[in-house]
Amino acid sequence: MKLAKIVIGCLGVITMSCSLDIPKEVEAAYDELPETVDFNFHVKPILSDRCYACHGPDENTRKADLRLDLEEVAFKKLESGNRAFVSGNPGKSESVQRILSDDPEIQMPPSDSHLSLSAQEKAMIVKWIEQGAEWKDHWAFTKPVKSKVPKLESANWPIKNPIDNFVQQTLSQKGFEPSPEANKERLLRRVSMDLTGLPPTIEEIDAFIKDESGDAYEKVVDQLLATDAYAERLAVDWMDLSRYADSHGLHADGWRLMWPWRDWVINSFKENRPYDEFVTWQLAGDLMPNATKEQKLATAFNRNHPMTAEGGSIEEEFRLNYVWDRSETVGTALMGLTVACATVACARCHDHKFDPISQKDYFQMAAFFNNVKELGMTGTAR
Repeated sequence: MKLAKIVIGCLGVITMSCSLDIPKEVEAAYDELPETVDFNFHVKPILSDRCYACHGPDENTRKADLRLDLEEVAFKKLESGNRAFVSGNPGKSESVQRILSDDPEIQMPPSDSHLSLSAQEKAMIVKWIEQGAEWKDHWAFTKPVKSKVPKLESANWPIKNPIDNFVQQTLSQKGFEPSPEANKERLLRRVSMDLTGLPPTIEEIDAFIKDESGDAYEKVVDQLLATDAYAERLAVDWMDLSRYADSHGLHADGWRLMWPWRDWVINSFKENRPYDEFVTWQLAGDLMPNATKEQKLATAFNRNHPMTAEGGSIEEEFRLNYVWDRSETVGTALMGLTVACATVACARCHDHKFDPISQKDYFQMAAFFNNVKELGMTGTAR
């Protein structure tokens, strides 16, 4: 349905303002949007990047007593009598009036903010409101729900797995056609690189080509999943999140014996260790009843941060740096929250500007690690 029909017609379920002027580029962008606009995936990134500076968590910069990061405030009646978002009614939503306006007196974002919305972003907000303006909690706090497999209009596309339905739905929305089916050599190379990061050997290629059975591909996948290379490939991402290193990272960058923990992580992936156990042992394996050597080894996760042995360093300063590091790593790796932004720990210095973390929340979590008895210096600078 054309956006112009929805807005200009002022008919049907949605009652719009007939004076709402929809730019042609926004109308064109509207027709290219996905069937369903999701708040967390499509809308919140726009609000966070373009609106929170003036209408976000920071009360010192907030304007018009409007917060767009809280549902109860975003939908409340403003002093003007209007509402930023009116579920199902873009025409009566003050936000739509302002993002579509070219009047510098009412346009949002204002020109002096040096921020702007693209035609697609404007259309995204309009369609989200039109579809009911469903609000969702921060994705890290939302329980995963299995999606319904979409039905495809075209029966000519090969469907071998329910995942194909999701892929081909997106291709169809973007006006793309699926690529021709790959030959066996290319298919094997793709899956080998995806699962192990390594190309297949000549012997593996020859064996796959000769296998004419209907489950030849499934057998190859099972073989790859059982390799050390697959476990190592999975471990790479966790090593990055865990700031793994075989040296201390500061001053003389002395050698650090951390490879036993690295091997524990690799073996955990190879053994398909349950995630709750994988996480619990790394955070507090030494606190488990009758903790085993393996459980204690897992806690080296907490010791991967940079350390110093430089003479003249203030031990308490660096000890607290280790506390901050552990807190922020847990936030990123386990909670899906940007407790720290780049080199600046947002919530350490103030309430977070974008994620729902207060400064109090930060220090409450840091208190756990602040109870560790340790020095701020390493024992060796080798």
